[in-house]
Parts: sequence; C-alpha cells; structure tokens
Amino acid sequence: MDDARPSWDNPMQFMFACISFAVGLGNVWRFPYLCQMHGGGGFLIPYVIMLILEGLPLFYLELTLGQLMRKGSIGAWKAVNPYLVGVGAASLVISFLVSIYYNAIVSWSFWYLFNSFENPLPWANCPLNSNNTGFVEECVKSSSTEYFWYRKTLNVTPTIDDAGSFHWEMILCLILSWLVVYLCIIRGTESTGKVVYVTASFPYVVLLIYLIRGVTLHGAGNGLAYMFTPRIEHLMDPKSWIDAATQIFFSLGLGFGSLIAFASFNQRNNNCEKQAIIIAFINSLTSVFASVVTFSIYGFKATFNYESCLERMMLLLTNTFDLEEEAIRPDTLDEWKKFLNSTEPEMFAGISSQIEVCDLQSYLDTTAEGTGLSFIVFTEAIVNMPGPSQIWSILYFLMLLMLGIGSMLGNTAGVITPLNDMKIITKYIPREIMIGREHNVKRV
Repeated sequence: MDDARPSWDNPMQFMFACISFAVGLGNVWRFPYLCQMHGGGGFLIPYVIMLILEGLPLFYLELTLGQLMRKGSIGAWKAVNPYLVGVGAASLVISFLVSIYYNAIVSWSFWYLFNSFENPLPWANCPLNSNNTGFVEECVKSSSTEYFWYRKTLNVTPTIDDAGSFHWEMILCLILSWLVVYLCIIRGTESTGKVVYVTASFPYVVLLIYLIRGVTLHGAGNGLAYMFTPRIEHLMDPKSWIDAATQIFFSLGLGFGSLIAFASFNQRNNNCEKQAIIIAFINSLTSVFASVVTFSIYGFKATFNYESCLERMMLLLTNTFDLEEEAIRPDTLDEWKKFLNSTEPEMFAGISSQIEVCDLQSYLDTTAEGTGLSFIVFTEAIVNMPGPSQIWSILYFLMLLMLGIGSMLGNTAGVITPLNDMKIITKYIPREIMIGREHNVKRV
C-alpha cells in the first residue's frame, strides 16, 4: 500500500512542516513566562537538560515510528503491538480537542488583526459611557486593553447568571479560521507542503523586526537584564524542573500524533535522525529568541509604567503642597515624601490613599502568560511604542496567525491521517469534500 501513499516533495518540506507545528504560540507566550517565574537565565539549565534527556529521544522516536510504519498514530502503534492501539487513539482524541480550542485562539488573532486597521487602535483608550459624560468606569478601574479583551473580544458578562448573547463578529472570525485551515490542507501534502514555507518562516521575519525595534526602546535593557540575570536558587525548586520538562514536551508537540503523521509521508531512507536534532534545537533557540524580543518590550513597558508612576506622584505632591515646578525630581521623590510627611502630617494623611509605591522591580516581577501576555500586556506595549501603532499591531497579530495556523496544520494531520489510514472518513465522506478534488501527488 506504500505505493499509493503521497509524500513530501522534498525533505525540506517535511522539516518546515515540523518546525511550523513545533514552533507555536507557546514559544512566544509560555516560555518567557517560565523564564520570569523560574530565575531568568537560570531556567535555561533545566530546560536544556530536559531537551537532551526527554525531548530529543521522544521526538526522534515519533519521527522514526511514523517514517518506518508509514501510517498515522493509530496504525503505527498498532503495528508495533496491537495492545498499543490505545496510545494512537488517545493521540487522535488529544489532537482533536486541542484543535477545537487552538483555532479559537486563531480566531482571536483574526479579530485583533482586523481591529488593528483602526486609528486609533480600539484598545488604546477607554470608551465613553452611555451618557457621553466620561469613560466607562469599569475600564478606568482596570485598563483599556483589559476592557477590550474581556468585554469586546470575549464578551464576558458581569455575572455568571447572565448568559449574554452571541458574539457574531467572533463567530465569523471562528468560521474564517476553520475555512483558512481547510484551504491549507485541502490537497493534502501538496497544499500543506507549500503553506508551511510561509507559516514557518514569516514569524521569524516579524520577530527580527520586533527585535530591532525592541532593543532600541527606552528601558529595553532593564527587561533583558532581568531575563539574563540567573537566579540559581530557583534550581532547588522541583517545580522549575517539572515546568521545564512540561514545556519541552508540549513545545515539540510530543504525544499528539502529528509528528508521526508528518513523518509517515517521508521516504523510508530519509535521514530523520539528523532532522530531529535540527528541528528540536531550532525550536528551543526560537523560544530563547522570542524571549529576548518579549523581555525587551516587557522592559520598555515596565519602565514606562514606572516612570509614569513617578510623574503622577511628583505632580500629586507638587499640586497638593503648592511647590515650585520641578522642585521634586525622580531621584528625590522618596526624600520629599518623608519631609512632607514629617512637616505636614495632616495634609499628607489626606492624600495617603493616592500615594503609590513606584518600584521598577515590582513592575518587572509582574507576571503574565498565555492570552494575558499576548492580548493584554503586548497590546498595551504596542499602544505606547514609538511609531505607528497600527503597523506594530498588524505585524504582531499576523505573526500570531502564522504560528496558530502552522500548529493547526499539525493538529489536523494528527486527526485526519489515522482516520484516512483506517478508511473511516472516506467510507462515509466523499474524497472530494475531504481534500477538495482529486489531484496528482508524488508517490513513493
């Protein structure tokens, strides 16, 4: 039956497909968070160790299994031992469930991308209230980016008793997400092999642009110093090692059946050992690369918030105590607080509720991951970045789209390939619907 199985046009297509699947949203929003949580650069020690001990062997195992058996996850594990068919079935179910929620993230990226063409960006400012007499109170208490995320994007209701209504714009974005994924896989390896060139390479172009812009931002050095300053004491925490192992496992896409599916379209004499090493290290280096970009922008945001806090406090003290302008400087703010508190205790007590503690380290220590990092923290940084915010926003969400779609190609392959091998889909659904139309592909 091998003669009837399609294959990649060349080994490079297979590598791009694996890179596109492995390098996903977790590299951008999960790995930087783990570095922040577990000792900055010190987290690289357990991460690299787990890559060598756990990631590479399992990654190579899946590529070898798929290439040798030339079947999807269910057929490949069944060929090893009939009792292992459950492992393949579990991989199929996991890929199916992950595809459902992963494509929702792609739809959010579409939603933000479409809104990125507005000037100003819709999450840059709080909306006016119903009377047009001020801003929405909830937005003022939180932030404009949080309000846009929870109220405009997710359409979260104020209470659990309120079921809310259909978010038709988001439903259309979700339909568009599935349509784009369908078009990418419509002709099997023939179409997927072309798409992965874009989904695997475009994120690096955007990351490079953001790197050049990020490291030149005011305060970027604070974020990079925070990332690369190792806090070795975190190595004594078992959770650091557990999180490193977990990140390697999910970042490489192990256990989803997608790698087995991709490898099943290789020729049996393909050197998958060399490819496994290259892909695994590219994936890990991408995580570090993305973290440098993230922490440079994160440092800019933290410095911006820190300096804004200083300005608010200096203005508050100057106006309250009728001081000369520029009498208080950032480096003398704490001294002025002590002086005014001792000389005017009653007046100082009256504004004590408005006094904030401005500490750069506390802003850097503020953690965010997942959607919170991408759709709240990063969008806030984009608004405050010098230059046209629309351009930065469009580039960023195009990158998220490419990362999401690339991972979706692997997730859908982990579902469709084993079902096709067992003739389950084509038995009930015409082949033309599943893959668009009959086509000629390279056979081996």
